[in-house]
Amino acid sequence: MTMDLVDSLHREDMVVQSMEDTSPTKWHLAHTTWFFETFVLREHAAGYSLFHPDFPFLFNSYYVQAGPRFSRPRRGMVTRPTVDETIAYRRYVDDAMDTFLAGLDGKAQALVSELVTLGLNHEQQHQELILTDIKHVLHQNPLRPAFRGGVEGETESGPPPITWMFFEEGLFEVGRDENGAFMFDNEGPRHRVFLDSFFLADRPCTSGEYLAFVKDGGYERPELWLSEGWATVEREGWTAPLYWEEKDGVWFEYTMDGLVPLRASAPVVHVSLFEADAFARWSNARLPTEFEWEVAAADVGVEGNFVESQQLQPRVANTSTGLRQMYGDVWEWTRSQYSPYPRYAPAPGAIGEYNGKFMCNQFVLRGGSCATSATHIRRTYRNFFPPSARWQFAGIRLAADAEPDLLT
Repeated sequence: MTMDLVDSLHREDMVVQSMEDTSPTKWHLAHTTWFFETFVLREHAAGYSLFHPDFPFLFNSYYVQAGPRFSRPRRGMVTRPTVDETIAYRRYVDDAMDTFLAGLDGKAQALVSELVTLGLNHEQQHQELILTDIKHVLHQNPLRPAFRGGVEGETESGPPPITWMFFEEGLFEVGRDENGAFMFDNEGPRHRVFLDSFFLADRPCTSGEYLAFVKDGGYERPELWLSEGWATVEREGWTAPLYWEEKDGVWFEYTMDGLVPLRASAPVVHVSLFEADAFARWSNARLPTEFEWEVAAADVGVEGNFVESQQLQPRVANTSTGLRQMYGDVWEWTRSQYSPYPRYAPAPGAIGEYNGKFMCNQFVLRGGSCATSATHIRRTYRNFFPPSARWQFAGIRLAADAEPDLLT
């Protein structure tokens, strides 16, 4: 699937790094390969020979215990190895993995199964990053090229007004049970939380609703913003979500299909935690906590618009009743800071650097997006980004302590 996602890209597309937070497509292809080579083959496959002695240095990301790393902001400077050499590296490691796994007995298989499964889930995360990063790369081009054309768009029709879903107070269990199914370590241990009663919007907020915030001077009113958020607005000159453009009084948005008229009925996307929080204040509401989101999603199936649909943009909400679009379409910001659960402990060694060391200055998002794989997401999945991050497919679902009158 990784290679299928990049099959429409030109070689020139795959070597550009548009900002420090993104990485070239070529780097993603190499880094996901590096993971299997470093943590599985080098540690457990007798006689394995490196494809290239410099690749462990070039394609390590942040695993300090795995060895030295090349500068993250300068990954776009690494024009060599070429894209073709990087693909050859993938084939070499894939073939070695096939041979290694085919020769395992039961005891050895048990030893490496968790590592291999982690590597597969790690690659799914980078499949999503390939899409978010290349969208940012292509957007830097003044021609606003499409990532992949030919996907039929939706008929624009407004979703019904928000309905508020009520949830009783109570003591709830959250997080994943360690029952043999794969989980990232930050999803556990399972523990109890007490929640006061709350209301949750039945769907994400739309671009049309967010446009009303923009037109009401939302980016000019410091009283709506967290202090750091307002400082970011002033420093970065934000006036609308990332990828929005106004031309002669008409709003457009850059999508994976190129620049199109703003889809007012679709969920607003590519907003930061700061923007989501300011919009919630303007709406006389707030963002949900991650545990409110998880409790509300208890009876909601993991169904939605994921990367498998190949639309790569949020869809307009359907007209069904109950909670809609809890999964897919847009990641939903929560007001919860990304922190360890009670009794959490990272794994020993370099693998323990996967999640735990980022539990500072980040906020949790839930639910997945149109760039997430349907086989990767679940109710307890905790995504996390800094509050200023906008290049991810992140949107807004409102919550409230009492049913508000808003967005009218």
